[in-house]
Amino acid sequence: MTPRALVLAPGASAGRDQGALVAIDQVLTPLGVVVRRMDFPYRRAGRKAPDKAPVLVQAVVEEAEAVAAEAGCAAAEVAVGGRSMGGRMCSLAVAEGLPAAALVLVSYPLHPPGRRDKMRTEHFPTLSLPCLFVSGTRDAFGTPEELTAATAAIPGPVTHEWLDGRDHGLRGCDARVAAVVASWVTGLGRPG
Repeated sequence: MTPRALVLAPGASAGRDQGALVAIDQVLTPLGVVVRRMDFPYRRAGRKAPDKAPVLVQAVVEEAEAVAAEAGCAAAEVAVGGRSMGGRMCSLAVAEGLPAAALVLVSYPLHPPGRRDKMRTEHFPTLSLPCLFVSGTRDAFGTPEELTAATAAIPGPVTHEWLDGRDHGLRGCDARVAAVVASWVTGLGRPG
């Protein structure tokens, strides 16, 4: 089923007006998907350092509940995701029990740059929903090979979209990212 709504969370150093999030909103909203771009509590308070993961995950849960009410749909009809840390927090929220239609993960931070010993994948085996990963082929937070190997642990259907030669920031690719996300999200309801 095509999600009725989508929560988009930004990366650690950005807010709800991050370019890729705005572009996704501008493409999906005219297609009838209710999009809610969120700010985390630390950004709303004017701080630069992110809160601890439980606070960030709770913020995702609250935004998903609010957009479900706004769209007049069940929580399971809301997709969640975002860029980098924002997408990771959405995946953790789902792993902790947030019902969701799908995960949209742009530049998922598989590990800190140069720290392959700090993989952020312990929750992947609990993700039984459709997952989209949009990543650059030169992302220091996870190579295509690393991300492909790690996402094999996800029981739900996984789609990878690689942006050739792009790094973690995906600069200049907002329109491409938005087109990929919109095509994937609206295609979820079509028979395979």
